[in-house]
Amino acid sequence: MEYEIDYLGGLSTRCVHKDNKAEILTDAPKDNQGRGLLFSPTDLVAVALGSCVLTLMGIAADRLRVDISGAKVLVTKEMATAPSRRIGKIKIVFSFPQTFSLDVQQKLEKAATGCPVHHSLHPDVVQEFIFEWGVL
Repeated sequence: MEYEIDYLGGLSTRCVHKDNKAEILTDAPKDNQGRGLLFSPTDLVAVALGSCVLTLMGIAADRLRVDISGAKVLVTKEMATAPSRRIGKIKIVFSFPQTFSLDVQQKLEKAATGCPVHHSLHPDVVQEFIFEWGVL
């Protein structure tokens, strides 16, 4: 896939998916000289992880013939400053309104770790997954 990124000035960019023309705008965060008006590039990394793991769980759910509709994730990103500014930790809390057998829940949780974003992040980025079943 190809993406085109234009610098808009003021520490903002426009990212365009060359195939489907979808756009994402970014802005530098307040703690790094930006206005914090939009997702920052590191926000997108954290959101990509959350979206990816939930999608992989959806694929597994279809295979297992269970429905995880209504599932939500809360993603928390923590920045580190040493040895350089980078993402230090991404915490993802999964909330599912349903409960399933322990076997199905374990298979769904295992599917989350098959996410390509999860495997693409540097090992120094702590990834914490918390699964809550049967919550609204």
